[in-house]
Amino acid sequence: MTSSSPDTTASHDSAATERFSPLHAAHVAAGASFTDFAGWQMPVRYSSDLAEHHAVRKAAGLFDLSHMAEIRVSGPQAGEFLDHALAGQLSAIDLMQAKYSLLLNSRGGIIDDLVVYRTGESEFLVVANAGNHDQALEALTSRSARFDVTVTDESDDTALIAVQGPNALAIVQATTALSTHADLVSLRYYRAITATFNGAPVLIARTGYTGEDGFELYLPNAQALDLWDALVIAGAPHDLVPAGLASRDTLRLEAGMPLYGHELTTSTYPAQAGLGRVVNLAKPTDFVGRTASEEGPSGDAPVLVGLVSAGKRAGRAGYEIFRSPDATEAEGVITSGALSPTLGYPIAMAYLPPALARLDTEVFIDVRGTRAPATVIALPFYKRRK
Repeated sequence: MTSSSPDTTASHDSAATERFSPLHAAHVAAGASFTDFAGWQMPVRYSSDLAEHHAVRKAAGLFDLSHMAEIRVSGPQAGEFLDHALAGQLSAIDLMQAKYSLLLNSRGGIIDDLVVYRTGESEFLVVANAGNHDQALEALTSRSARFDVTVTDESDDTALIAVQGPNALAIVQATTALSTHADLVSLRYYRAITATFNGAPVLIARTGYTGEDGFELYLPNAQALDLWDALVIAGAPHDLVPAGLASRDTLRLEAGMPLYGHELTTSTYPAQAGLGRVVNLAKPTDFVGRTASEEGPSGDAPVLVGLVSAGKRAGRAGYEIFRSPDATEAEGVITSGALSPTLGYPIAMAYLPPALARLDTEVFIDVRGTRAPATVIALPFYKRRK
């Protein structure tokens, strides 16, 4: 999230070098189709996008997320440092708690969105997006200069496997040789516990990117293939299927979760993306991007909205949005869009000026030359039943 994978330790510095997950052999054996994702050859699907999407909503899906970046921050001033480096107050989170946060530039734009785990009193695990590995590592390293901390890139040594869906708990509980050090049933959302698999350390977090209940398991590369196989065996009675990046994208879109490079960029203020609450302006620490965040975007800056349409023709990323069927000037653009497999109608996220961002406002998407009406609604599009 090792085996005979061709190059699991290739340098991040070479964009021309293909990188392979420690689980690559399992994906090949399962008949996966692959796509390049931030230089990694990752499974985009095994059977069909729809089948994998529905499996996660109704039973469970198994994802390889080993392309993600894992950066360890440790030392006496680790909490104080992260309060300076990130938009949230990480020093305040509990031991084994996770927190969603943002890495901002000095202009208040988003370098990356991250999940941070407190794994010790003076130790944190920062999980960044694969495509922003270098940027996140460079920013954290440079910002650590005046703090008594060590920033260590553990990405090349760490595998990450996610089990997502209503049956995820039963599957992880039934996995042979996976020994947890606490009760999984009572593990709260955005909390983690330690475990072992065949004697190797595992961090199990109740987190995910699908809108369903689920777990993400971090462990050394050497044990990843065996754990994947053990999860497949444990999941067989629970209708677990391996799932690729295509279904992961439609799942996160239904859940209204932003994707870096689509909804989030270095020129996007968090408040525009509905993430203003993630920026903690009440914390006493001066953090990178604070002044720009306090000023905020201009009053007419576009904001992120949800759009729903009738029919089956979905707006896709990059499609323009107009005020009326005959308007000549585009008012906004879709950042992510698809025909929702769960809901059965087109959904999209888009940036629109505030005057068009009010709930129930009708706008028109240019879908290959045809103006398709769409209605602004609140995100997310889908919420799981508790």
